Amino acid sequence: MTNRFLVTAATSALLFSLGCESFSFSQMQTRKASSSALALKESDDESSSRRDFFSQVVASAAFLGGVGNGLFTMPSPASAVSGLNKVNAKLKAYGLPGASAVADGMTPLLELYGKGFNRFPILVTFNHPITWVVTIPNVDANGEDGTIQAGEYAKGDTATLYVWNEAGHVNDIGSQPKELFEKALMNSIGQKGSNMYQNFKVTKLEPITVDGQEYVRADFRYQLLTGAGFEVDRKGVASITSQGNAVEVLWSASTAIRYKKTEQQLRDIVASFRCYTDGIKQDGSA
Repeated sequence: MTNRFLVTAATSALLFSLGCESFSFSQMQTRKASSSALALKESDDESSSRRDFFSQVVASAAFLGGVGNGLFTMPSPASAVSGLNKVNAKLKAYGLPGASAVADGMTPLLELYGKGFNRFPILVTFNHPITWVVTIPNVDANGEDGTIQAGEYAKGDTATLYVWNEAGHVNDIGSQPKELFEKALMNSIGQKGSNMYQNFKVTKLEPITVDGQEYVRADFRYQLLTGAGFEVDRKGVASITSQGNAVEVLWSASTAIRYKKTEQQLRDIVASFRCYTDGIKQDGSA
């Protein structure tokens, strides 16, 4: 009974930290909500150490589908443009290259970041799994807040846009030193505070050019520090560019336990990332 209570409480806290790592409930626009749950397997080995016990909790959290009547199933906004035909029609209206064929189980998303007076407009597109829930920035009288994100939050799988304004425009980003990309990624995963992670490391950088734009693909890993005292190993990939007066990052990550399963999916997401600033207006018109 004691172990069952600890598993439930600890897993709930862990999932909350994973789902909220770069997401704020106040930034969410809703369309629908759903919930699901899977049973946790309780260890019968009472002699296991405390570390082993909580390792099992972390492993269970990686595949848990939802806890607490849909608390971690984030609703999707209605205004984001999705679907290959719709996205390509919008890109064509801007005179931009269309999205290429999308992998099975994925769908493209197109959204304007920077509709508020406090940001400059960036047209963003990337592919994500059809089952993932999308959130977009909130705009009110105080300006725009939040970011573009898609994820299966209950499992800790996310893809998140980060715009690093302080960096300004960076010419020839593919030839920049490793330190720039380390800082861009640390800022990305630390949007809710630098005390939420540790042992961050960039393991690979690969500059590429797509449709005349420069991007740098990055592999990285870190440990997420949760409010419940867990240290959760996470691995991810990112695509980094500099369009307009900022550095833009789309980073996608999952728990290290799930990474063998999600790696190709995460790579497909960041490989599809494109953003545009030239000729983009704040009202979204072409």
